[in-house]
Amino acid sequence: MAEGGFGYGLGILKGMGVTFKHFVNTYAADIGYLLNMYSDRPGSGTKFETRQGLKARGMYTVEYPDEKLAVPERFRFVPFLIVEDYDHEERPGHDWCTSCGICAKVCPPQCIWIVRGTNPETGRPKPEPEAFFIDIDICMNCGYCAEFCPFDAIKMDHDYELASYDRTTNHIFDKQKLSKEFRYWRTIAPTTAVEEMEARGGWEHTDVIKARKKAEKAGGKAAAKSKPKAAPKAEVKPAADAAPAAPAPVAEAPVPEDDPNIDPKKARLMKKRAEMLARKEARKKNK
Repeated sequence: MAEGGFGYGLGILKGMGVTFKHFVNTYAADIGYLLNMYSDRPGSGTKFETRQGLKARGMYTVEYPDEKLAVPERFRFVPFLIVEDYDHEERPGHDWCTSCGICAKVCPPQCIWIVRGTNPETGRPKPEPEAFFIDIDICMNCGYCAEFCPFDAIKMDHDYELASYDRTTNHIFDKQKLSKEFRYWRTIAPTTAVEEMEARGGWEHTDVIKARKKAEKAGGKAAAKSKPKAAPKAEVKPAADAAPAAPAPVAEAPVPEDDPNIDPKKARLMKKRAEMLARKEARKKNK
C-alpha cells in the first residue's frame, strides 16, 4: 500500500513538473518574441504564423480577429468552383466544371445542387453548369466533392469567416459566389496544385490538354502525308539487241509404255504430263 501511494505521488510530481516547464517556456518565448518584434535587424521579426507552428514553445492566446492563425495548406472549409483566369487568352472565366454530378452524388449531407447547361440551338445538354448551389450550413467540409471530382474543378477553400445573421441570403452559395480563378487555388495550395498538374499532364483543364494532344497528333499525320515521297528507282532494261535467255527445257524421263512392271493408268498420266509440258515450251518459243 505504501509503495502504491509513493508511485501515485511521484506521478503527480512529474505532471506538475511538465506544467511548470510550459509555464517557464511561455514567458521565455514571450520575452524573445517582443525583442525580435521591435528589433531593426532584417529578418529578425518573428511572424505570428511561425510562432504558432510546430517549433513554437509555451502557450499563447490568439487575440482574434486582430491576430489569426495561419491555416495549413490541407485545411478544408466550404468548397468553391475553379474557373479559368479572367485574363486567359483562349477561355477567360470558363468553368472547369462539366456538371457531371459526381460531387452531388458522393456528398454525405446532400448539400449540392447542380443544373446542367443546355445548348439553345440544338436543345441538347452541354458540359457546363447553368446553376450550382451549396448550402454551407449543411456542408460538413469533408472534402469528398473535391476528392472525387475527375476534372479538379471543385476545391476546398481556406476562408472560414462566413458568419452572418441572414441564412437565406448569405448561407446558400450560388455559382457566382462559388466561382474563383485558378490562380487563387495555386496561391492557397501551391504544393497540391503542382501535384495535380503533374498527374493531369499540364496546368490547363483536362479537356484542353486532350484537345491539344489530339491536334498535335493530327498535325503530325498531316505533315507526314504532305512530305514529298522519294523518287522511284529507275528500272534497268536490257538492251534491244540482247535476246532474253531462253529457259532451260525441263528434261522428262521417257515413259516406258511397254514396261509390264508399270501400272497402265500411271503410264497414261505420265504421258499426258509430258505432252502438257511440251505444249508450254512451244508457246514460250512462239512468243
